[in-house]
Amino acid sequence: MTRHLLSVGILAVCWLGPALQAQETPVVFSGAHLIPIAGREIDRGTLIIQHGKIVFVGHEQDAPQTDGTRIDVSGKILMPGLVCTHSHIGGGRGGDRSEPIQPAVRIVDAINVRNSGFRRAVAGGLTTVNIMPGSGHLCSGQTAYVKLRHVNTIGQMLIRDDAGAPMSGLKMANGTNSQKAPPFPGTRGKSAYLVRQAFIEADEYRRKVKEAQGDPEKLPARDLDLEVLAQVLDGDRVVHHHTHRHDDIMTVIRLSQEYNFRVVLHHVSAGWRVADEIAAAGVPCSINILDSPAGKMESEDKIFITGGVLERAGVAVAYHTDDWVTDSRWFLRCAALGVRGGMTREAALESVTLAGAKMLDLDHRIGSLEPGKDADIAVLSGDPLSVYTKVLETWVEGRKVFDRTDPEDRLYAVGG
Repeated sequence: MTRHLLSVGILAVCWLGPALQAQETPVVFSGAHLIPIAGREIDRGTLIIQHGKIVFVGHEQDAPQTDGTRIDVSGKILMPGLVCTHSHIGGGRGGDRSEPIQPAVRIVDAINVRNSGFRRAVAGGLTTVNIMPGSGHLCSGQTAYVKLRHVNTIGQMLIRDDAGAPMSGLKMANGTNSQKAPPFPGTRGKSAYLVRQAFIEADEYRRKVKEAQGDPEKLPARDLDLEVLAQVLDGDRVVHHHTHRHDDIMTVIRLSQEYNFRVVLHHVSAGWRVADEIAAAGVPCSINILDSPAGKMESEDKIFITGGVLERAGVAVAYHTDDWVTDSRWFLRCAALGVRGGMTREAALESVTLAGAKMLDLDHRIGSLEPGKDADIAVLSGDPLSVYTKVLETWVEGRKVFDRTDPEDRLYAVGG
């Protein structure tokens, strides 16, 4: 036992040593073409990171002098680490078949940090992921916002707010996925009814809690499901809503307006049909690409130009992998195909970085190369929209988590 603990201790020191050093010593990336996202692209730029944060991004001649570790990245592209707003890596599952609305279920309780999906994701340049439960329920549970750090437990991967609480959204869905035998709804109308009823009960629960003013004798019996829905009603938790058909999209918008909750529309295969209505509602969309229909008839309206149509209508657009639907290693391909379908280069690059960060309420920390933000970086061999470009390195909070020259990392990048 003693020998085992000693070995673990040595491994921990070896594992943490480079990370601790990276926290103290500045790292200077010089000579790269920088794509900050928040600002114009910079040729032959310099990026300096320290303590896990970006401290400088700009032209070489404007960079401050530092004695830190210098890395020559001439001829390479540096951009922010990629942000996926909808993934299923980690092998977790949410709600079961007992009922259609299960807000209190947490996907974090089912994630395996040793799942190969995490290694594939950093091989694709991803640094932040919203891990979802499935879409077979009207509400299948809470999502998990994670940083793709090399860690030993899921708790070390979670993104936390200023109070130290893990950040997450709520996964909801409509359309055919949630239509099953009782107690699940059999129709679209019954689906919307059940959601309305749940929010009415949550609003009543919220009212009783507020009126009790902390008096234990007046507080209602604790209900975990209603607590989570009350957070949605208070605006403290974003709903990430799976929806495909144009009528299902409008149902989600209608419900969000009836109960005044924040929502991100996911997939929106027929979003191009109601782009103006989505824009008028001020609702952002997280979409995936044309060749990722996931085998649903209701996604038959998915077309190549959806991203461009939504952008021109004034809708905030992010792409997502829905991994495995799109393998995380090919996430940049989504932005490239978005441009081919009519998106501007600027919006397409933002769609895999800053746009997703905003949808997760994390744009103050991630999504662009700006001083003060987390040092999450993707180092590329060429232009991010080229099919020939490879992700060479991925850094999370100032620590390298993927290196294509490492044989093991390369296996996750190119293997089956």
